[in-house]
Amino acid sequence: MSNADSLRHQEEADPGRPIGQVISVRGSQAKIGLLTSPFQERNPSRCTVGKFLGIRAGESLLVGVITKVSIETSRDHQSSADLDLVGEIKQPAMPHAQFQRGVTEYPAIGDPTFAIGARELRLVFNVFSASVIDIGHLQQDSTIGAYVDVDDLLSKHFAVLGTTGVGKSSAVVLLLQEILRARPDVRVFVLDAHNEYGRAFAEKSLVLNPRNLRLPFWLFNFEEMVDVLFGARPGTEDEVDILTEVIPRAKAAYNAYRGSTDRLIVKRSDQRIVGYSVDTPVPYRLADLIGLLDERMGKLENRSSRMTHHRLITRIEGIANDPRYSFMFENANVGGDTMAEVLGQLFRLPPDGRPITVMQLAGFPSEVVDAVVSVICRMAFDLGLWSEGAAPLLLVCEEAHRYASSDRGVGFGPTRRSIARIAKEGRKHGVFLGLVSQRPAELDATIISQCSTLLAMRMTNDRDQAILRSAVSDAAANLLDFLPSLGTGEVFAFGEGVALPTRVKLKQLPPHLLPKSDALSGARDETGIDGELLAAVLKRWRAATTKLEEAPRDAKAPDLVPAAPLQPASPGDPLRANLLKRPLSERLDVARGFQAPAPTKRPSDA
Repeated sequence: MSNADSLRHQEEADPGRPIGQVISVRGSQAKIGLLTSPFQERNPSRCTVGKFLGIRAGESLLVGVITKVSIETSRDHQSSADLDLVGEIKQPAMPHAQFQRGVTEYPAIGDPTFAIGARELRLVFNVFSASVIDIGHLQQDSTIGAYVDVDDLLSKHFAVLGTTGVGKSSAVVLLLQEILRARPDVRVFVLDAHNEYGRAFAEKSLVLNPRNLRLPFWLFNFEEMVDVLFGARPGTEDEVDILTEVIPRAKAAYNAYRGSTDRLIVKRSDQRIVGYSVDTPVPYRLADLIGLLDERMGKLENRSSRMTHHRLITRIEGIANDPRYSFMFENANVGGDTMAEVLGQLFRLPPDGRPITVMQLAGFPSEVVDAVVSVICRMAFDLGLWSEGAAPLLLVCEEAHRYASSDRGVGFGPTRRSIARIAKEGRKHGVFLGLVSQRPAELDATIISQCSTLLAMRMTNDRDQAILRSAVSDAAANLLDFLPSLGTGEVFAFGEGVALPTRVKLKQLPPHLLPKSDALSGARDETGIDGELLAAVLKRWRAATTKLEEAPRDAKAPDLVPAAPLQPASPGDPLRANLLKRPLSERLDVARGFQAPAPTKRPSDA
């Protein structure tokens, strides 16, 4: 046996042999002088960035993660490692040994340092609880599972962050599947910005899009309704003031006359507006709203004010008749309080075997997406608030930087406020938040700071890394310097949901559950787009903005009825000519004389 083989056999037989000693301590960091090993290059447990080491300090084994390795020649060692201390194992040799975060006894110069073995890793990462989920294995040791406490993950919110193409969507699907396995009482709502989660959950999810969603316009609060009506162009102050007055009257009109067969537009004198505001979530008819606007316009003498009302009526009718907004305005003049049915469909109450709702946002008009997201987030929080957390809900927001931007001039203010409210207060009412973003630097700092568990994937932008560093509370924030070197499907997990900040290799999903955009799900044709496919594309394109269905091309044209022959013009009527010469007021008096008299009121009708 060679000398190298003899030394390797000796080290394998004695895994407790020190590999170095403490040469300096500063706060929560220690510097380790590493002893020379003649075959360290081939040793799978060799010291390198991201590995865990243990320092014997009294009766405790301090656990730290290596953040830097460098050459440093001295009499006792030839290299050194910087260690961030993150926790300790009390009485590691005893059967009841336990790991805890934080350090109660700091190391001293000369304390021996050991490589963390499988037993110690299991003590650190194996949380024997019904609420833990297995998301993969440690990069340091593939035999040790990577576990996350699902209660801490949910109640203190989480975020999955990383650049494009690193496996964020697959990580989200894996997390949600494991969460539902451990917490079947939780329902999940996914805001799917790119329509890629529709097939990822098989029969466990309900997929909503503009074709099957019914979100009545009266569920929108005033700010959201104004955003729908005016889009990027803010409404004039006069138009907004008019809506502020008329919308509560329309709600009162519906409440006063619901259930009545005589559904007449209510006059101003009949209004009894008590307890209704512009934001009260009660139904009203669009016909009542337009009728009240028309009534106001008829009483105005100022032409400018009449034109303001006319523009507002035209805009409301134009939006309501736009097929792209049919998910809001279908049956807008029928009425009916469908709020319970809408909430049941959106938030899976009851689940009926499908606890996940995937809302595909790519098919909605871009002008209304922010308002729709605002409505969903606001109602999710209000449902948790008024139900006192009886139905726990996880709201997953894909591309979160779109809706909760750090720039106050970007996006829709009510959407940001709705998400921020869930981040700050949602856990008290059983409403949890999961953020997914490729640009953490563009996320609202207050919102991301509320996410206590971060799953950071490969990220190269310095600004993104700086935001993460400010949000991470663990001593191992230096690990963020290595995010650019992570492989696809690898994450650094930080925060309350994991025992220690560590590098994790996520489990692989079955191919049929991998998230994929619906636009790319079909097979690719090497010949490209042919005429038949292009015709189908144009048909879908035009159908998005029209309510009329085109007749088939081979349909028989209707028979044309011959028009009656033109008749010669009748000679001029002298009475008509004299009437046209009179003033306008006299002509109106003559016209009223030809009208039928109003029916007399019978005594029995009184």
